[in-house]
Amino acid sequence: MGELTIHQDCKHYKGTIPCDPHKESGVHCESCDNYKPIDARILIIKLGAIGDVIRTTPLISAYKKKYVNPKFTWVTLTPSILPSSEIDEILNLSIETLLYIQNTKFDIAINLDKEKEACAILKQVDSEEKYGFILKDGETAAVNNLANHKLSTGLFDDLSKANKKSYCEEIFEICGLTFNGEKYLLDNHANLELNWKEINNTKKVIGLNTGCGDRWTTRLWDVTHWTNLAQELIKSGYEVILLGGEQEDNRNTIIAQKSGAKYLGYFALNKFINLVNQCDLVVTQVTMCMHLTIGLSKKIVLLNNIFNPYEFDLYNNGEILSPQKPCDCFYKGKCIHGTSCMETLDSGEVFKAIERNL
Repeated sequence: MGELTIHQDCKHYKGTIPCDPHKESGVHCESCDNYKPIDARILIIKLGAIGDVIRTTPLISAYKKKYVNPKFTWVTLTPSILPSSEIDEILNLSIETLLYIQNTKFDIAINLDKEKEACAILKQVDSEEKYGFILKDGETAAVNNLANHKLSTGLFDDLSKANKKSYCEEIFEICGLTFNGEKYLLDNHANLELNWKEINNTKKVIGLNTGCGDRWTTRLWDVTHWTNLAQELIKSGYEVILLGGEQEDNRNTIIAQKSGAKYLGYFALNKFINLVNQCDLVVTQVTMCMHLTIGLSKKIVLLNNIFNPYEFDLYNNGEILSPQKPCDCFYKGKCIHGTSCMETLDSGEVFKAIERNL
């Protein structure tokens, strides 16, 4: 046997196991019609919260328009949320991952996290172009002027409040790109083939995501409001299901008992995504569920008080509702007045928003 031709620069090349074209037809590199030479190796570092990882995925679509055969490597703490059909390498942050990327030449490397560990990774990467945030003298810094806007809005509340750009507009700007409405990339996990027999999908299904985590509890809407909203929706002929994780279990159990809404429990992430996908519209605060709803292209009514509303792009699929009382607690974890302005948001107003958007 002569020397084999091996296209290590091909999108299909895996190195340790046969590529898909070979497994499907037995073809070798020298005679393969599926040869796709990589024209851009792109590294994305986005470690943080699941929601932030999801809303960074529009970058993939933008770079696929720019290059013919880009290869994407994504380093994250939540690899299960990313669609493997769209991203070539999805890597959990580990020693093994660091060894690999520190010894790989990239054409483009992007870090959109300001945490020092993420900035340190970008500093160590060998890349022709770098975008986002890097470690400089032990502190977070912008790689170049493109990232200055995002850095400054994170440091100064007055600049953050004055910002009129959505998150996607900001991250595209950081990378020297223009945001053109590219959508989130999210697996709906329809392949799970779950039978949600408890849900009457002959009606419009409204999901109520009742919690908001424990970091910014100023966002929380009281159980009484959720109960009143659920009762009004049921009375009007909607199918109402309660959404949340383990932290919302007790809250959702109480709301279900008082309102008659259906609470099916809390689930692993892939099953929860599948459940959200059963909804026609979701009412939620700024949480992971908000990003899932947007990523699944579902209608949404977003309840917001402490965040800049311009940050969120709902892709013309819903609206943002804020309390009647102006919020004085911008990005604060607890209400400075003792009673959250969310108490002035009436369930009747949320009901009207649901009907408007359906």
